[in-house]
Amino acid sequence: MADNIARVFADAIATDPTRPLLTWYDDSSGDRTELSGATLANWVAKTANLLVDEVGLAPGTPVGVLLPPHWQTAAVLLGCWSAKLTVADTPGAVDVLFAAADRIDEAQSWPADERYALGLSPLAAPLRQLPPGFADYVVEVRAHGDHFGPQPGPGPGDAHLLSRAEARATELGIEPGARVLIDADRYTDPVDWLLAPLTRAATVVLCANLDETRLSARQSTEKVTQTLP
Repeated sequence: MADNIARVFADAIATDPTRPLLTWYDDSSGDRTELSGATLANWVAKTANLLVDEVGLAPGTPVGVLLPPHWQTAAVLLGCWSAKLTVADTPGAVDVLFAAADRIDEAQSWPADERYALGLSPLAAPLRQLPPGFADYVVEVRAHGDHFGPQPGPGPGDAHLLSRAEARATELGIEPGARVLIDADRYTDPVDWLLAPLTRAATVVLCANLDETRLSARQSTEKVTQTLP
């Protein structure tokens, strides 16, 4: 098992970077977004480059993430971990804060030098109205390169996170290479919906506001081999 999250992610997509790695559904909006391993890796690299090249963060720097399960959240988190940053999800002083547009009021209590808002809209559309003091993540990140070379070795929280992810993958019964459907409203911890599947090189169908009447058809269409209970 690799000792760092960037390596686990790279290993998970190495066999076939073109296969769907993360497929996102929101049954309230009708949004469906499918990302291959290569496409998600591009978003991850752009995020890491934004944080390292533009913002100038060094390994271990604290970054706040106030985001729900979502494919853009996966890009933000993996980008932070690729840059060896420390991800925080409880209030405190951080250098950079990523916040969903519907959590801006909560974000105001976080001291941060740089702030990025995410609308989490279909097709990664920009925010129609940018909150004061925030930059639009999907606008800013697109200007950065598609490749990022992580420093060797683990980030400061990698060992703990990967240990938890391995344990959860075992508890949830995620099989190597599985195609796993996950209810985003039930499994909100990124250890469950992102890292645990990655440790098994599994692919994910992540569903928000899951419509149970569509579940059977989706399992068939997406070739799901496992649905988390």
